Amino acid sequence: MHRARERVMNIAFEDNEDEFIIFAIHRPRWIPERAEDFDTMDDTNFVTRYRLSKPTVLSMLEKIEDALEFETDRNNCISPINQLLCTLRHYATGCFQTTGGDLCGFSSSTMNRIVHKVSCAIALLRSQYIHFPDNPEEIRLTQLEFYRRAKFPRVVGAIDCTHIKLWQSPGGDTAERFRNRKWYYSLNVQAICNANLEVMDVVSRYDGSTHDSRIFRESKRRALFEQGVYGDALLVGDSGYACTSYMMTPLHECHTPAEQLYNESQIRTRNSIERFFGVWKRRIPIMALGLRVKLKRVFPIITATLVLNNIARRAGEEVPRGLEIILPAPWEEILAQDDIPNEYMDIPNPTQRRLTHQNRERQVLIDSHFERLAAQDQQ
Repeated sequence: MHRARERVMNIAFEDNEDEFIIFAIHRPRWIPERAEDFDTMDDTNFVTRYRLSKPTVLSMLEKIEDALEFETDRNNCISPINQLLCTLRHYATGCFQTTGGDLCGFSSSTMNRIVHKVSCAIALLRSQYIHFPDNPEEIRLTQLEFYRRAKFPRVVGAIDCTHIKLWQSPGGDTAERFRNRKWYYSLNVQAICNANLEVMDVVSRYDGSTHDSRIFRESKRRALFEQGVYGDALLVGDSGYACTSYMMTPLHECHTPAEQLYNESQIRTRNSIERFFGVWKRRIPIMALGLRVKLKRVFPIITATLVLNNIARRAGEEVPRGLEIILPAPWEEILAQDDIPNEYMDIPNPTQRRLTHQNRERQVLIDSHFERLAAQDQQ
């Protein structure tokens, strides 16, 4: 019995020269040809596809090139200019990273890494391009620009929030907090802009269900206004914000010509922030179409696109014409989706007409400045 078992084992494990030995054959590495759009594409088409002019792209490349360089040139590494163009193309289309990689000649995983790497490099320039005026001369010049728009005095910034769509659920126990009142996942991003439609302050860490007033209430900028750092400078916001000595909100009802002038001027001045959101999202369409990356990779993209928008504004670049892509809806509808009014914005406030320490500054402004303007109009 024992010998029989040995014979069976020998047969099972003996070498058989007649059998084929199969080796794993790997697919040869294929590196697609990468487009050289910077050199071959004319200026008009380049701006349409990459949303910035060639001089602006070169200027940006000089600032972040060191952060994008690889240690060696082995394995056909991607040049800094191609990394930057790849990221700008992704910002311009908002497409899946597999599709974006096909456009640029990269794999989807490489595309993912490049977009994050370049976004972080640009976001690190935030302090150079996103700046709130903090000295008397800067504040005075900013106030003068706003006054020229609608004769509203002392305004240093227009404030509001907009929603940035997230295509992926953030996951975890708090995922539903990111679902806003239009039932899609988003971040509620607060911005303060100047009269030239440049962002001066941004808060992007709040989920889509957070109210605008809470974001401002918990922000560093509000604390600085409370401390009197900006003197008598004012912000203008909609009725979702509380009226204070530094936050001017519209009146719900107007009973005098001065109050009517105040509301008209306040609305026209506040319109700067609405126009800023429109310019930002038309220049960088991914901000309107939504982000298809993990939550932790969203924040650098938001900051980077704001930096790019400020650079373009300072360079005097017009908003590029629309891309030749199929949109899910007309631009106006896409932008309106991200504008979610506050719940109590249009509800009359019974205490609004009662003079309190919070709205006293607004009433003083109406009685002094807008009363005089109303009298001049009647002459």
